[in-house]
Amino acid sequence: MKIIIPALLTMMFSLTSSAKLLDKVAGVINDKTFTLSELKRVNDTISARKEIAPFIFTKKKYTLKDILKVQQNIYIIKDKLSEMGFVVSDDSVESRILETEKRLGLKRADLLVFLESKGISFNEYFELIRNATEFNIFNRRIISPLVNITEQEVKNEFYKQNTSNKALSFKYNIVDFYLPENQVQKKDLNRLPYILEEYQKTGNIPEIYKNLETTNLGDVSDDDLPKDLSKVLRKTNEGSFSLPYLKNNLVHIFYLKTKDLTESQEFLRYKDRIYNAIYMKRSKTITKTWFSKESLNYYILENL
Repeated sequence: MKIIIPALLTMMFSLTSSAKLLDKVAGVINDKTFTLSELKRVNDTISARKEIAPFIFTKKKYTLKDILKVQQNIYIIKDKLSEMGFVVSDDSVESRILETEKRLGLKRADLLVFLESKGISFNEYFELIRNATEFNIFNRRIISPLVNITEQEVKNEFYKQNTSNKALSFKYNIVDFYLPENQVQKKDLNRLPYILEEYQKTGNIPEIYKNLETTNLGDVSDDDLPKDLSKVLRKTNEGSFSLPYLKNNLVHIFYLKTKDLTESQEFLRYKDRIYNAIYMKRSKTITKTWFSKESLNYYILENL
């Protein structure tokens, strides 16, 4: 844990009862203090900050405690990037601002008028651009490598969103596991997919199901299947076992080795959108966990 400067503690806690406190210390991280007025200033201009740095200020509403946490996280990001050799200089911030002005066809005077209308100073805007740049580097260099999204996850999400779309047609590679209906205990009927999952992992299966037979059906398409079976398979993800399917006094559980769209244009059209939605949700969780662990390396105080 990093050590806070002793003088800071002295400043904070050695005030006598007769001293006049002009501004309350609302929080600390290492040698950085945040006063109550600073947090209130952020809160008063939160709408503009959301507009300028939406990936930092993501919540609809903020308490002063939320804002303190954001400011402490900004400190941690800056400190972590500095350790990695990434420092966002004043020149690089100015360069980004000039690029924005050029893209929007604004002069500096126009930008100042715009910022004034939003109730935010140029200095605050300057630091927000620095923070946003640091956050982008943090997300790209630290968080993104931790987010693992497979092609199959994207496909499964697409299938889930389109289960009622009858225009979609699938092709499968299937293994059929089956046994006579009278050999299946009623209490196990809906558990058979889970029993087979364990069998697949361990090679062990309850003695009463030792007579389970399998047939590799190979590649089949929706057009080759009965409608009721097609309905079962459409709801089954690739690499999973289907729900039980009863036919001719046999209980079938199908393992889908592969599941693909016969016509993939629909999937390709939505693929990136689905990937980004999964990424945003997962990266948010990973980022929260990362800060929880990383904050243990800092002296952090909340005084609200």
